[in-house]
Parts: sequence; structure tokens; C-alpha cells
Amino acid sequence: METASKILTTEALILWRRRMSEANLRVVVTNGCFDLLHAGHVAYLEAARSLGDRLVVGLNGDESVRQLKGPARPLNVEADRARVLAALECLSVVVIFPEKRAVTFLNNCEPDIYVKGGDYTLETIDGDERRAVESGGGRIVFIPFLAGRSTSGLVAKIQTL
Repeated sequence: METASKILTTEALILWRRRMSEANLRVVVTNGCFDLLHAGHVAYLEAARSLGDRLVVGLNGDESVRQLKGPARPLNVEADRARVLAALECLSVVVIFPEKRAVTFLNNCEPDIYVKGGDYTLETIDGDERRAVESGGGRIVFIPFLAGRSTSGLVAKIQTL
């Protein structure tokens, strides 16, 4: 599949999701900034994909990344981040969402499984995101991070060069 065709608008996502439901395919969803793609991201996304038939990644838009990470981020604009993610074989589709939290994205995606990193728990995950997943019948799974791999760590290392 061509990379660009894996980047969907919200409207296209809703139609895509309907087709997946009709085909009885289990949809796994995750989200994040994915500012500098690294081995930790790839391991996490491959593990997420192994939980179902299709993997959807919700990508925080540029403004929401600034709200979450600070004014110096993102390092790469949302279109570039989406294109790099879409090139990964384990991903089915990527959707950019503008909000700081993924609630609207999750409501549109209706995940069978919502994956979050191991730094979250059911108690610390955003309550509205949790309700969006669980009210649609989905479940939440936590996947541990690959130790020593993080965008913040890469940025810090680059700044010392």
C-alpha cells in the first residue's frame, strides 16, 4: 500500500472503521506524538499490531504536541511525522488529530483494543479517553517501553553534540 494512502482524514477513518467492523477485523488503536521515530517506537507499534488484525495510530497535531511537550516541539511537522509512520508495515492507517487528548479520535475509531505505554495504568490514563474506549466495548492494554529509548533522550543527546 502506498504510504500516502495510509494517512486518513477523520471522515475517511469513520468509513474505514465501518468496513473493518463489517469484515469482523479486530482494530487496535494507539496514539502519540512520534516526533523522532526510534527503535522504542517501532517495538511498541509492532507489539500493538500483534494484538489484532489492524493497527490505527492517532498522531497528535503540531499544536497539541506543543501543548504536551513545550514550545520547542515538535521537531518534525505533523505531515512529515505521519508520512514516516505510514511507511511502517505494521501500521494500517494514521490519522492526525488536533486535540491535546485523544477522546474525539477514540470515539471516531471505536477501538477493540486501545494500547498505551507501560508508563500508564488504568488509574493514570486520561479518564475521558478511558470512558471513550470502554463505553464502546473496547479494552485497554499496556505495553512496556523498550528501556533507554525515548525521543526526549535523543534530543538531550543531540544537544550535547
